[in-house]
Amino acid sequence: MTLVSGSGTVGPLFDRFSVADWAAGWGGLTPPLEPADVERLRGLNEPLTLTDVERVYMPLVELLVTHMGARWDLRRRRAELSRRVERHGPFIVGMAGSVAVGKSTSARVLAALLRAEGRRVALVPTDGFLLPNAVLAERGLMNRKGFPGTYDLKALIGFLTDIRLGRAAQAPVYSHQTYDVVPGATVTVEESEVVILEGLNVLQVGPLPAEGEHRPFVSDFFDFSIYVDAEEEALRSWYLERFLALRATAFQDPQAYFHRYAAVSEAEARDTATRIWETINLVNLRENVLPTRARADVVLRKGPDHGVYEVWLRRV
Repeated sequence: MTLVSGSGTVGPLFDRFSVADWAAGWGGLTPPLEPADVERLRGLNEPLTLTDVERVYMPLVELLVTHMGARWDLRRRRAELSRRVERHGPFIVGMAGSVAVGKSTSARVLAALLRAEGRRVALVPTDGFLLPNAVLAERGLMNRKGFPGTYDLKALIGFLTDIRLGRAAQAPVYSHQTYDVVPGATVTVEESEVVILEGLNVLQVGPLPAEGEHRPFVSDFFDFSIYVDAEEEALRSWYLERFLALRATAFQDPQAYFHRYAAVSEAEARDTATRIWETINLVNLRENVLPTRARADVVLRKGPDHGVYEVWLRRV
């Protein structure tokens, strides 16, 4: 175990574990999943294995459950002290990280393991809170999609407020096929014990208002946060691999937003993916996403093979 302190990008102190040490430090429980379950949870071009689930995600679930118990005890005691009825809002987990890092897969695995424990879990991507393409185009923001400022932050904060207060909340639906919010489509989140909110910039904060005015950030609602991390070169490689794989599958649909790339040569597709990565996703990563890493409670560090090789745990 190595301690990492505040040089530049790392920020606060973390305990840093190899996966072997991380797995050994917890209960060593057998995953309640079968290989077929892992196959369904695996993202495109992500070689997730049952061993990964056992060594990385089962200990993480044990840590989450420990935090959940402590948080609910604290809420109950605070309600007693303030002589009010306790609000039974869910435990909210934020999951951040770059495009193509595999945060959606990590979120799905955690949700599946918590559900196997009998927990009621809602998994909500922030993509649904992106402004519609028509609005982004009107504001000249299509080439900054996914950056702060391209989300309906008021709607997202309202959603999280309802969740925190234990009320039913509506989340918009996003289609990766049409690359846009689905007009009028929503999913209802209610009676959940755990809500996992997954997205690029969920740990982002902005300028603080003057005169102490209240302006909540998305991360203010989190009880726990996770950042999925990898080196830039690995992220670039994974993005290109995914783009080329989608070119041969999802992009073939004439209704797909990227259908125009289905018929181009592999070299042209690779050049296009490289340009998108370098001019949009890499810029967002450097300017907005990576600077939030040090705010997470846990950082999952991935190697070039997409496997988690190291876990950083924020020191309490």
